[in-house]
Amino acid sequence: MAVGPVEYLVVTFPGGRFADAIAPVLADAVASEAVRILDLAFARRAAGGAVEQVERGEMDPQGLVPFDPPDDRPAGLPRITELGALEGLPEGSAAALIVWEDLWSVPLTRVAEEAGGRLLAHEKVPADGGDDVITLLERLADLKQRGILTDEEFSAQKTRILAD
Repeated sequence: MAVGPVEYLVVTFPGGRFADAIAPVLADAVASEAVRILDLAFARRAAGGAVEQVERGEMDPQGLVPFDPPDDRPAGLPRITELGALEGLPEGSAAALIVWEDLWSVPLTRVAEEAGGRLLAHEKVPADGGDDVITLLERLADLKQRGILTDEEFSAQKTRILAD
């Protein structure tokens, strides 16, 4: 089965603002079939500083975002309780981890595979136009760890990044 690129986003928001501010836009993306949600998880920094996982029903009580974890969910997806990005989450704030597959690109991926090709890399261009070398190397190491890149591909890309 062809799979489109998988991306994730961690977004923070005060209290329970997910349902009124973020959920409707995410629901529209799913309804338009542009994306398929692979994971949707929530956490909150409680009084005292501990980060705790929060049930989806508490953040989206009306069930605005249709989500049932898919049976064919890829391995190696990030877990909200293991994200270093939450270290700076202020007390009383919540965060959502949204992992999605870009469905618009599935036909393109399928045709490429049928032609003998494969999806080698998919990166987001940052709003500021670039990433620092450490971030690029971390992303590259993650691709190798997940088995997306071979040792040779990893070495070639690492050399390219360090040469730039």
